[in-house]
Amino acid sequence: MAKAATFTCSNCGAVHSKWSGRCDDCGSWNTISEDAPLGTGPKGKGLGAARGKGIALTDLSAEEAPRPRSQSGMAELDRVLGGGLVPASAILVGGDPGIGKSTLLLQAAAAFANSGLKAVYVSGEEATNQVRMRARRLGLQDAPVKLAADTNLRNILTTLEKEAPDLAIIDSIQTMWLDTVESAPGSVSQVRAAAHELTSFAKRHGISVILVGHVTKEGQIAGPRVVEHMVDTVLYFEGERGHQFRILRAVKNRFGPADEIGVFEMTGEGLSEVANPSALFLSDQEAQPPGSVVFAGIEGTRPVLCEFQALVAPAPAGQARRSVVGWDGGRLAMILAVLESRCGIPFAGLDVYLNVAGGLRISEPAADLAVAAALLSAREDAALPRRTVVFGEISLSGSVRPVGQTETRLKEAEKLGFEVAILPERSKLGQNVGLQVQKMPDLAALVGRFFGAG
Repeated sequence: MAKAATFTCSNCGAVHSKWSGRCDDCGSWNTISEDAPLGTGPKGKGLGAARGKGIALTDLSAEEAPRPRSQSGMAELDRVLGGGLVPASAILVGGDPGIGKSTLLLQAAAAFANSGLKAVYVSGEEATNQVRMRARRLGLQDAPVKLAADTNLRNILTTLEKEAPDLAIIDSIQTMWLDTVESAPGSVSQVRAAAHELTSFAKRHGISVILVGHVTKEGQIAGPRVVEHMVDTVLYFEGERGHQFRILRAVKNRFGPADEIGVFEMTGEGLSEVANPSALFLSDQEAQPPGSVVFAGIEGTRPVLCEFQALVAPAPAGQARRSVVGWDGGRLAMILAVLESRCGIPFAGLDVYLNVAGGLRISEPAADLAVAAALLSAREDAALPRRTVVFGEISLSGSVRPVGQTETRLKEAEKLGFEVAILPERSKLGQNVGLQVQKMPDLAALVGRFFGAG
C-alpha cells in the first residue's frame, strides 16, 4: 500500500496532510513543501529494490574501553561536561542574547587549544576581526585557535574535513545555511538539517562539535525540539544582566550527570570561575533580617547554599500581587495555600514577593520548607536564629517530607559556619553531624516553634 504524502512548513515545522499556500499554524505563505518518502527504492519499488549495507551487531556483555576525556583546565566547564570533553560528541549551548555565550566558548576554545587540542572557531554572526578584538580583550590573542567566518555549511564541513581538528565551535546554528534546503537561514528546516549534518559529521570523523543556539522569549532553544534530541549534551547559560554571576547548567548529558552546574563571574577580562558558589550566593549571616532564609540545595552533584528573600506587605484592596524571581510561581501559590488551609495563616490582602539572591534559579522541591519559613518570617517580622539552614519538601497535607542527600547538604552548611539545621523529621542522619538539628514533622510545628502560633 502506497504511503500517504506529508507536507511540512519550513517556517514552523507544522505537518499537513495536503499542500496549501498558507500554513494554518504560523500564517506564513508559500512555506509548505512535500516531504520525500523515506526508504523508497527506484521507480517506487520499495525498500527491497535498494538494499542497504549491513550493520555489525554486538552483545550487551561486550566490553568497551571508556572514551578518553580532554580536560580544558576550566574546572567549572569540565564539571558540567561530566569530567571533560568526550571525542566525537555534539554539544548544544543555549542562552539569552548578550549573556556571554560567545565569550564563554572563545575562552573554552583557547583553553582546549592550550591543553593540546586542535580547535577551530567558526562564527556566522561576526567577522574574524571582531572575534580577534574580543580575544585581545580577554587576553587570548596568543592562543592557537583557528578562526573562520562563514554561514555556508557545505564550505564549513569541507574545511573541517580538511583541517581535521579535535574541536569545532559553530556560533551559531541559527545562522548556518544548507543549500539543499529551500528555506531561509534560521528556519525550522534549516536548523534541523544543519544540526543533523554537523552531528553526523562529528560522529563520522571523531570531531567534538559545540553548537551555539539562540533562545526564544520563553527561554527554550529556538528551532525544532528535535535538535536537543540529536546532540549528546545540552547546556544552558543562565544569568541576569543585572548580576555579574553566570550559571552554566547541563539539562542533558549522555556522558555525565544532568543538572550539574558551573558558576562563573563576568568581569572586565571575561568569565572567571567561582570555586565556592555557596559563599557567593549568601549575604552576611551575622545580621540575618526577617524574610531571609538560607536553603541547602543540591545542583547536580554539588551542594549549593543560597538565600531566599521574602517580602510581605499590605496590598491595595483587591489587588494583591504574587511576584517570584528564581523559583516556580505555581509552587509558591501551593505553599501559600498550605499555610492558609493547614496552619490558619492567611495571606489574602497581602502582596507577596519572593526572590532567590544572586540570580540563581532553584527547581528543587526540597526548597519548600525554606520558602515557607521565609514567608512566615517576613509576615511576622521575626527572623530565624542566626546561622540557620532550612530544607524539606512540603506536601499538600502540610507534612514535611524527607529529601535526598541530607548529609551532603549538612556538611556543606557546616563547612560554611552554620550552626542550626531545620529539616524533615524522618531525615536519615549519620553519626557525626556537627550542627544542631531541629526536625519538623509538619508545617504547623515550624509555625509553633519559631513564630508563636499553632
